[in-house]
Amino acid sequence: MIHLEKISRIYEIGNQSIRALDAVDLDIGAGEFVAVMGRSGSGKSTLLNMLGCMDRPDQGDYLLDGNSIGSMDDDELSAVRNRYMGFVFQSFHLLPRLTTLDNVLLPRRYHTEGIREEDRQNAIELLNKVDLGDRVMHKPNELSGGQRQRVAIARSLINHPKVILADEPTGNLDSTTSDAIMALLKQLNRDGQTIVMVTHEPEIALHATRQITMRDGKIVEDSHV
Repeated sequence: MIHLEKISRIYEIGNQSIRALDAVDLDIGAGEFVAVMGRSGSGKSTLLNMLGCMDRPDQGDYLLDGNSIGSMDDDELSAVRNRYMGFVFQSFHLLPRLTTLDNVLLPRRYHTEGIREEDRQNAIELLNKVDLGDRVMHKPNELSGGQRQRVAIARSLINHPKVILADEPTGNLDSTTSDAIMALLKQLNRDGQTIVMVTHEPEIALHATRQITMRDGKIVEDSHV
């Protein structure tokens, strides 16, 4: 599904060229659960941005389902993100004035077909799936951290994405809540969902079926658990 070949991302800072990604080769197949690890500055977040089509490579090729990402314009990249990607962030990124249901439906607002009645039914089913069927009309400030992350996971699924990209999804949660969120992600993966997750916590990475370690913009280790 995902094929990176000699991908580099270079930032110019003053007179310095910083290679955030340095000739990265990577293949991720459908149904994998991949944890990306590494110290701060290792390139893991840049890699996630690249996979999520939020950035373009300076060198190399990124093929998503056989389609070249590097040649796409901004509108085409937005369409790919909306069609292929679901995003889960450390800080949830829920809109405080919207209900749980409307937060889950938010990605549909940017879809060419807009929000349909079937989407509302799908959103309710997703909230039931993440054990929030009784919180449909609650707002984010009425939910715990773990519940807000469950809303974010339901939102990431509303467009039936091929890949969920999770950036430190348990970073703001206590250990018990983190375990519950990881159990949910593992269940989604068992149901066939492809997941790529950035984490700096080895115990969280153990929930994945494959671990990638980055250093200085390169993949230095790639192993199946």
